[in-house]
Amino acid sequence: MRPACCRYPDVLTAQNVAVARAGVMVLAGVSFCLNAGRALILRGPNGAGKTTLLRAVAGLQPIAGGVLTAGEDDIAYGAHSDGVKPTLTVAENLSFWAQIYGTDLAASAMAAMQLEALANRRAGQLSAGQKRRLGLARILVTGRKIWVLDEPTVSLDTASVVLFGSAVQAHLAAGGAALIATHIDMSFAADELDITPFRADAHAPVLSGQFDEAFL
Repeated sequence: MRPACCRYPDVLTAQNVAVARAGVMVLAGVSFCLNAGRALILRGPNGAGKTTLLRAVAGLQPIAGGVLTAGEDDIAYGAHSDGVKPTLTVAENLSFWAQIYGTDLAASAMAAMQLEALANRRAGQLSAGQKRRLGLARILVTGRKIWVLDEPTVSLDTASVVLFGSAVQAHLAAGGAALIATHIDMSFAADELDITPFRADAHAPVLSGQFDEAFL
């Protein structure tokens, strides 16, 4: 289902956006808008360009064409890496990120992802699923309006996927928004955008002077 745009105030818009990877155009003509209180799920096969698009939305690489619009400092990006420091405990990791973002959300984020029993365990000693929950708690700690998440449920068991869904629902109910690339069905209401029709000619080069994540 294509997202319904412009019926409500939008927090993120893409207009004819093109993105590239390793010097080759991947997607072209991508357009959508993300409204406050809504989630948009990106669909498409592996290698279709979902990660590259999310990195562009998060400001980690320039777009090759079109316009991306979002509020300054509104985006929290969650990638394949969990973004945690292995030598710090769970509590210390969340406290660190809370200080970085200037919030007091460490305790509530820990509770939302049911990490209290692991508060004093070093992140490097966590299982893959526990580490993923800590990475998602880090997103909650930011207090930012737009969550941009790349396969956030990887390594999560069924109960943890439910926790994540509840966290997203609470975020949307508070006026936030979420842009998520995933292959699984989510428990919350969301629009969907299949990026397959926007795949560019695999041999189309990027204009000279452009760069992408291969060089970051």
